[in-house]
Amino acid sequence: MKLKGKVAIITGGGRGIGRAIALAYAEEGARLMVTAAREWNEIQEVASLTGGTAIQADVTKIEDVDNVVQTTLSAYGRIDILVNNAARGMKYVSEDFITTPSLFWKIDPEVWRMIIDTNINGVFLMTRAVVPFMLQQQYGRIINISVHERTMRRKGFSPYGPSKAALESMSTIWSKELEGTGVTLNMLLPGGATHTGMVPSTIPKEQLAGLLKPEVMAPAAVYLASDEAAPVNGKRIVAVEWNEEHKDGKGNLT
Repeated sequence: MKLKGKVAIITGGGRGIGRAIALAYAEEGARLMVTAAREWNEIQEVASLTGGTAIQADVTKIEDVDNVVQTTLSAYGRIDILVNNAARGMKYVSEDFITTPSLFWKIDPEVWRMIIDTNINGVFLMTRAVVPFMLQQQYGRIINISVHERTMRRKGFSPYGPSKAALESMSTIWSKELEGTGVTLNMLLPGGATHTGMVPSTIPKEQLAGLLKPEVMAPAAVYLASDEAAPVNGKRIVAVEWNEEHKDGKGNLT
């Protein structure tokens, strides 16, 4: 029970990577607050499976973010872990983005703003809201979900790719600002294309079979949220490459 007694907020926790991490955290004893902007039935199911709490919230809205934090504090009295998983992907630009690159000058500006707002500003608002409480505790674990570097630079992947590049930049900066406080901030990514809600419904089944499963994230996500990972800050962890052998005797990643 590596996370026994810990309280975790997982954004975008109803499906894919968020769901996989939520289930893994519950197995390790964490108490959960699972959020999503729209898929109420999905986060309710995850809450039911984990004994946690579901709350509908849009991470781009300050009032929703504040409500998540206050509801978590009211229910559990503390916040130990934040997993910034909520994001919007390329299917909002085009369902055919896998086979037909989306040219940036043809993208609807409102769709561009929505993706940037969720993937960058949403992470900022959630992290900004929980850090003061973590600093008071002198304890906190923040995990920002990223993607492979190739995705950040792939033709036709604007604005999703640039949004994740920005996420990694601000994650590195924030981890330096949190150094020595007892609060750590790390990045975690699957290491390849993953079968999540961001995959368009038009993709052939034979291609789906070759995708990573969201559960690949669970072992590293549990480790980064645990007491054992106290020395680990500002790291970029690739889930498919991580295993117990990556840790030295002090709990560091090598």
